[in-house]
Amino acid sequence: MSLAGPPLGGTVLEAFGIEKAYTRGVWPLRRRLPVLRGVDLTLGPGEVVGLVGENGSGKSTLMKILVGALAADAGRVTHTGRLGYCPQEPVVYERLTCDEHFELFGRAYAMAEEGERRARRSLYAALGFERYAATRTDRLSGGTLAKLNLGLALLADPEVLLLDEPYAGFDFDTYLRFWDLVGERLKAGRSVLIISHFVTDEERFDRIVQLRDGRAVPR
Repeated sequence: MSLAGPPLGGTVLEAFGIEKAYTRGVWPLRRRLPVLRGVDLTLGPGEVVGLVGENGSGKSTLMKILVGALAADAGRVTHTGRLGYCPQEPVVYERLTCDEHFELFGRAYAMAEEGERRARRSLYAALGFERYAATRTDRLSGGTLAKLNLGLALLADPEVLLLDEPYAGFDFDTYLRFWDLVGERLKAGRSVLIISHFVTDEERFDRIVQLRDGRAVPR
């Protein structure tokens, strides 16, 4: 069960007792495979937290539950403010340009037209893909598509930013630009949860949490 509401204790996002299992196979061999077995996770204001784990540990499943894209079998999620979500696989429309995606997402976020354009220009400059503004997404490279995916999550300057493998496909320069963007948001009191198969530059994180045997444990 996922709920929007104010978390307790000054946190901006809280997840308690999250459970999720998937059904595999066909009858009579069908069976349930538990992925999350009571995950507890909190995120404080102005905090950047890394979430790591082996492939299949449930990282992306947990992220989808946190943003409400997937229902948990048990447990609850509460949060304050707006959520920004950068999925592992970009969700885009092949025939729309980058500009058109920003316009579409801006309307979905109920942003004023000038505010959306200003934020869009800032993100193009910060991530270095202004020249692709009028390019359809089916003609973008994987790295540029990853920049658009991240830019759409950042567009409305959400209080809580949830990123699933956000820098996969980035070159080193863009990787550094990414951390500059994260730093700016942390200074403004925003919070960031970053999922990764492995974490480099551990000093950039306030905490690192590992998914192990279906539970979240400090690392």
